[in-house]
Amino acid sequence: MKLEPDRVLGRPPRELAVAYCCLGTLFVVATDLAAASAVGSLPTWTPIHAVGGWALVVVSSLVLYGATAYQRRRAVTARSELETSNQQLQVLSRVFRHNVRNDLNVIQGYTDLLIDRVDDERSRECLETIRETTDDVVEISEKLRIIEDASPEPPSGRIDLVDAVHEAAAEIDRADVSLTVDAPAQAWVRADESIEYPIREVFENAVTHNDKSMRRVDVSVTENGSTTCLEVRDNGPGIPDDERAVLRAEEETPLSHASSIGLWLVKWMCETQGGTVGFETSDDGTTVRLRFESVDGPASTASAEETCRRTRCGSDTARADAIADGNGEKAADDG
Repeated sequence: MKLEPDRVLGRPPRELAVAYCCLGTLFVVATDLAAASAVGSLPTWTPIHAVGGWALVVVSSLVLYGATAYQRRRAVTARSELETSNQQLQVLSRVFRHNVRNDLNVIQGYTDLLIDRVDDERSRECLETIRETTDDVVEISEKLRIIEDASPEPPSGRIDLVDAVHEAAAEIDRADVSLTVDAPAQAWVRADESIEYPIREVFENAVTHNDKSMRRVDVSVTENGSTTCLEVRDNGPGIPDDERAVLRAEEETPLSHASSIGLWLVKWMCETQGGTVGFETSDDGTTVRLRFESVDGPASTASAEETCRRTRCGSDTARADAIADGNGEKAADDG
């Protein structure tokens, strides 16, 4: 999308002010003439009667020009700041994703090497902590890549939400997880392949941030008119209030921030798919609801094509029978 900060409503401020002045002048003249005609004083009307209205139009045109010119200057400044911020974010993301990640891979490699060679239990625990920490940072880097690569354009394809749910559920199918999935055979939504990332993140959060001995995850997919809802309910401690407040405010602050980028990934990736995210926390656990736009699946299209094909074939068959009957009658007449 090309920004044009030097324009307001697609026009420069000067053009807007001139157009307003011309239209205002015509309006003043028209209303004065209409009033003079209504009271019967049209023959005595002169342009001097419209001077007061014209003066008001000119003054208001100058005010309009000043306001639009001021907004134009603000837009230019905002655009410059936005371009600088975007450039900084791109550089930071590139450095983090490539340079920092490569360094972390080196740390992971040497950590694994030391774990196999160190006999001291305390040293092994420290090395395990280093390994887990670097794994977390590498995981954050991967999530940043997913967010950065996401297309800002609305999705034009369609995905079977049920298939995406079963794929995500297969990754958390473990002995310490009680998983139930209640879903129809198919549920097609307006989305692209990247829908798998927020779904997978919700499933992983339901298990990873659950400290119960038996982690319960109940999943349901329901269709309601033009909306399809994916609901994931767990028996964990829930999302902290401050983290949910950050998502509601849609900004990070020095005193309030989300501890994991995973929730931001779920929110942003769902919104790029045209969906919405809702969180509900209680003493029994957390419920996450992802809603997407419902669409017709390819099965419906295939069915329509099959119906059309059968109709066409039936017409062809009937036409062939008619021709055959006509030939038969002709042959009988010739005999």
